[in-house]
Amino acid sequence: MQLHVLADDLWFPDIEQALDEPDGLLAIGGDLAPQRLIYAYQNAIFPWFDDHQPILWWSPSTRAILAPKEAHVSKSMKKWLKKTPFKVSVNLAFAQVMDGCADRTQEGTWITDEMKSAYIDLHQQGFAHSIEIWDDERLVGGLYGVNIGQIYCGESMFHRETNASKMAFIYLADLFGRYGGQYIDAQMPTEHLQSLGVISCSRANFLKYVRQYRNQPLQPGCWEPRYL
Repeated sequence: MQLHVLADDLWFPDIEQALDEPDGLLAIGGDLAPQRLIYAYQNAIFPWFDDHQPILWWSPSTRAILAPKEAHVSKSMKKWLKKTPFKVSVNLAFAQVMDGCADRTQEGTWITDEMKSAYIDLHQQGFAHSIEIWDDERLVGGLYGVNIGQIYCGESMFHRETNASKMAFIYLADLFGRYGGQYIDAQMPTEHLQSLGVISCSRANFLKYVRQYRNQPLQPGCWEPRYL
């Protein structure tokens, strides 16, 4: 299959045209304007590239997803959550969470300055949201992603203290589910995500879910900035 080069128009090729190797690479180029990012997520596509590459767009053959009610919380984690002094907030430190996720990257800085600026714009427009974990006034973990209707497309998470990223994910699932969210997209399956209840889904089935729920609103108030 051919790798498509994007121009200025708002368009992506059919995701079934994504490459087999590397798995899911669909297109190259374009920009990170809010309209293009939203259009990408509405069609099961996301950007991922480092600071030595052009913008690369992906839709892998296998997607990691979670129905919020299926989140798995182990007995030991439940005990830890009852005892921890950590506090949880939503949308109180979006840029700081992005910085934390960027610091976490080991091989190349894929959360580039361009990426940070683009997602902060999405956040200010009400599409991108974060969950933060605090130890007093110190940010010790969190995650961020893009909300499209009743789908939350997770981008990255980080922790500076044990269990902080797991805590953020568990609270995300609870919050998103309570306000009518149907699926959390975790992009690529990992052992860490699978331990939290995330399962693998085919690209075709994931696109069906996105099309079904991308225009369905959440109940009001889900992303209101506050402590949970």
